[in-house]
Amino acid sequence: MSAEASGPAAPAAPSLEAPKPSGLEPGPAAYGLKPLTPNSKYVKLNVGGSLHYTTLRTLTGQDTMLKAMFSGRVEVLTDAGAITNTYGTPNSARRCGWVLIDRSGRHFGTILNYLRDGSVPLPESTRELGELLGEARYYLVQGLIEDCQLALQQKRETLSPLCLIPTVTSPREEQQLLASTSKPVVKLLHNRSNNKYSYTSTSDDNLLKNIELFDKLALRFHGRLLFLKDVLGDEICCWSFYGQGRKIAEVCCTSIVYATEKKQTKVEFPEARIFEETLNILIYETPRGPDPALLEATGGAAGAGGAGRGEDEENREHRVRRIHVRRHITHDERPHGQQIVFKD
Repeated sequence: MSAEASGPAAPAAPSLEAPKPSGLEPGPAAYGLKPLTPNSKYVKLNVGGSLHYTTLRTLTGQDTMLKAMFSGRVEVLTDAGAITNTYGTPNSARRCGWVLIDRSGRHFGTILNYLRDGSVPLPESTRELGELLGEARYYLVQGLIEDCQLALQQKRETLSPLCLIPTVTSPREEQQLLASTSKPVVKLLHNRSNNKYSYTSTSDDNLLKNIELFDKLALRFHGRLLFLKDVLGDEICCWSFYGQGRKIAEVCCTSIVYATEKKQTKVEFPEARIFEETLNILIYETPRGPDPALLEATGGAAGAGGAGRGEDEENREHRVRRIHVRRHITHDERPHGQQIVFKD
């Protein structure tokens, strides 16, 4: 038998590594991690119930309220262990605290993105832009304050139309517009070419006056009434007034002049009647229905008693007031001295 087989086993070579203390975990260097720096710390924020994770570097990069909070100059409300590091220790890793900020968290993400990047896309809505400006002022983010103020100023200087007047292109489109709005509706139909006779000398001026009055009424009542234009209808100049989806009144501004040699079409401008019907239609502004007193005063339904109304009163509510301004005229407008022949 050889000496190696019969002899005792050789003792193991002593280890060059230092013995590990019992009860301790390996540090960051054992995993090849970089030493702990202030930039590697992160913060857990609870802003009005909205949770955010960010770093101390982001919060303290600019001279803001957040920098004062996390540099020790301002006292903050925290849970246990709100600030910890990326590597952690056995004790700090088990703590899950939050820094509490008593503000709305709706725009706080935008605040953080501005602190990270130095710029952010601003909201299109004026209301949201004003809310973001208020948050930027609270956190003292001066650059974001200036951007929001500039955007708001540009929006104020941008001209926007006071009112939009749809032009009806078909009866179906008209019905859709009437059904889709809860506002009373005023419609002007003007179609000068829809005439088989010649016009009187004042017709063109009166037609323009009707159009001008329509534009003025649209500017004055654009927030309360819906105004429609129709250039494809059968009439030459006609006003229609709708309330709660049905036609309430109609003012036709055209008439026929029976002259000696030929018939002529005349366009009137009943300004007072148009104003009256426009004011009457305002009683249908609320969805509860027209006020009985106003209806009675303006020729509508008399009284609000539902059970005691007769059949005539119920039918009266569904009638359309059609006002034709001198529909058939039995004189012409020729100069004085010429022969006049009246025709029926």
